[in-house]
Amino acid sequence: MGLVLDALGYRQFQDWPGERSWRPGTTYLVVEQSPDLTADRQDRCRPGLNHLAFHVGGGSAVDQFVNEAASHGWFLMYPADHPYAGGSDIHAAYLSNKDGYEVELVATDT
Repeated sequence: MGLVLDALGYRQFQDWPGERSWRPGTTYLVVEQSPDLTADRQDRCRPGLNHLAFHVGGGSAVDQFVNEAASHGWFLMYPADHPYAGGSDIHAAYLSNKDGYEVELVATDT
């Protein structure tokens, strides 16, 4: 998750055992591993968090991130429909990593 957040301008703010936070300014985002895990891996199809979506500068920013994602452990979901997997008027990338987390990067303009 840090790679995505760092690329979007967030900076790591705090780090505790099982938790980490990032902030882009005065707000922050915390990712925490539950002490009561019932599975050994994230599954976006189970109840709970499915994915996080972020707006990025534009279509070229989405495409640049996709081009660099694999070298950082993220892979493109729905490659046959990319960059319009979210609809014909939405330039976006859906990425997942080996841990099962998904992020959506949406262009603010195309």
